[in-house]
Amino acid sequence: MKKFLRYLGLGFLSTFLTATPGLGAERISFYYPPFGEFSLSVNSLETFAKEGKIDQDFSFYASRATPEQLAQLRDLLQQRFNVTPTLVSQVTYSPIGEQLVQQLGKLLLTESRKNGFYAIRASLILSAADQQEGLTVVNLLRKFPSDTIRVNFTEGLRIVDDLSQLIKKKDEVFASLQKEAIAQAATSKIDFSQKPDLRSPGKFTWQKKSLELNDISRSRRLPVDIYLPSAGSQKAGELLSPPFPLIVISHGLASDRSTFVYLAEHLASYGFAVAVLEHPGSNAERFQQYFAGLAGPPDAAEFINRPLDIKYLLNELQRLDKSDPTLQGKLNFQQVGAIGQSFGGYTVLTLAGANINFSQLRQDCNPDNSSFNLSLFLQCQANDLPPKNYELKDDRIKAIIAINPIDSSVLGQGGISQIKIPVMLVAGSQDVFAPPVFEQIRPFTWLSDSNKYLALIENATHFSAIAEPTPQNDVLPVPPALLGPPDRAAVYSYLNALSVAFLETHLLNRPEYRSYLQPSYATFISKEPLNLSILQSLSVAQFNQVWSGSTPQSSKPSNPQPIPTPYQPLRQ
Repeated sequence: MKKFLRYLGLGFLSTFLTATPGLGAERISFYYPPFGEFSLSVNSLETFAKEGKIDQDFSFYASRATPEQLAQLRDLLQQRFNVTPTLVSQVTYSPIGEQLVQQLGKLLLTESRKNGFYAIRASLILSAADQQEGLTVVNLLRKFPSDTIRVNFTEGLRIVDDLSQLIKKKDEVFASLQKEAIAQAATSKIDFSQKPDLRSPGKFTWQKKSLELNDISRSRRLPVDIYLPSAGSQKAGELLSPPFPLIVISHGLASDRSTFVYLAEHLASYGFAVAVLEHPGSNAERFQQYFAGLAGPPDAAEFINRPLDIKYLLNELQRLDKSDPTLQGKLNFQQVGAIGQSFGGYTVLTLAGANINFSQLRQDCNPDNSSFNLSLFLQCQANDLPPKNYELKDDRIKAIIAINPIDSSVLGQGGISQIKIPVMLVAGSQDVFAPPVFEQIRPFTWLSDSNKYLALIENATHFSAIAEPTPQNDVLPVPPALLGPPDRAAVYSYLNALSVAFLETHLLNRPEYRSYLQPSYATFISKEPLNLSILQSLSVAQFNQVWSGSTPQSSKPSNPQPIPTPYQPLRQ
């Protein structure tokens, strides 16, 4: 992200210019007070992009950039995004897509200084339809239906400055919490090298059973894979017998039940029955249909349907527990846990007792505001729901793990504080889709149950916890730079170990596993560059001190810096 910011300012000159006469923009123009009006020929940028040559027109700007920035800029100009015009059309005509393009249109104006919304959308679709050049920055600007693109340069610089400050504050918060976790770990006397390694598979064998449930009342077909431990298998003389504690896993947006196979198999090897379902309104298959023009975008009802999917799954499993010989007597519905990632993180938080916070949504989802929290484009879709108290909590669920959850506005403090069961939140420092400060760290302070844990993974992104994509679920065109370190094995090992420790402790009431939930264990298994830290407490006051830069020992923060809402940029 820091690397991205270094050339974002210069990117305002490039991301929106390049054309050939008669087909699109010929020049980019911007006003930079107090120096006046500047412009640049798009042909100059095209020559630079294709040949690496800096002509006289571009030299004025190029001389103010470092060689690294120029190399990054050329890479950006040359990059081709492999998306179809149907996909681009579907996304830019969807409510979320329109919001994104509207925000971009405030920076990229037409020649008459109007919001560039319609021009940007048209050029995106036309360039994606160009079979020869495809969707590149250069071709995008060739298709821009205006002789001149006017960049709101002052606003652009303000956004870059605000974003840079916000990222700096995020890094400071992460570093401060890591330092506190390390200090706590230093006081531990536990030698984890002499204890069982929870990262390794357990000793129990298991079998996989696949079902397709049909909720006729909601027209929802739910594919489910159940990982069922085998009765009679032994672990160090311990005989495993049913009923088995049950864990439900909820996937994220545009994903499917294959993304957490590694975690399901690991938990099954420790004697947990695991049910991994798909949410048909927001899974990978639905997005494939949507991008192909065969279905509409996921709608606000998914905020209700997802937790209802899991309620229905548990109801059906209870029914099958009495009638299906392969499941009969195998599942313990007094010991049920839930794990979810991203939109699935929201899902398990609601099942744990958090209600949709319509007052917070109305406050945060002002269309005139700009936001650096991309998850709010999804969260604010819940505003389309009739505002009422939806019954989403399921009392059968006794403990949850939420990985990269989205919750700051759709649940807010009023919703999160209603949860009365043990919770673990997992955050990645480089998650730009569910920013950790807004979506995990600050919400952690709102949890009221004392059995709560915050796992922080340095350099992890929104995708670090999920399995490598398959041809069936690789549907989102995410730039490689946002995927994070390619080797995700360390993150998988963290989640495997922490899930076992958390569920053994708080679902099965086995206190001997509690030591694995301490900061010292995170230090013991941590591997660079994906360093792991665990905190067991963080109050609102302590978070405010960290955010403001005050020392943790001070009773009051001195001149505290305001904590922005998710839709409010940071101000000094």
